[in-house]
Amino acid sequence: MTKTRDNLFKPEKLSAQTKSEQTTSIAKDILADEASARQKKTDRLRALRLAQEPAPAPAPKAKKKDRKG
Repeated sequence: MTKTRDNLFKPEKLSAQTKSEQTTSIAKDILADEASARQKKTDRLRALRLAQEPAPAPAPKAKKKDRKG
């Protein structure tokens, strides 16, 4: 392709629909990246929680009987 004034200095104009599709595509990519990062964090925290030993249940307190005279 030869370099001419027309193809060097005249930018191609995008239609409104093309711009909209491009914006939508980028937004979906960003949302997908955030969702995968959130899922990775959730999985990591769940694994850490399950790796911990469960705390022993507190011993039940004995009820005191009231003496009525």
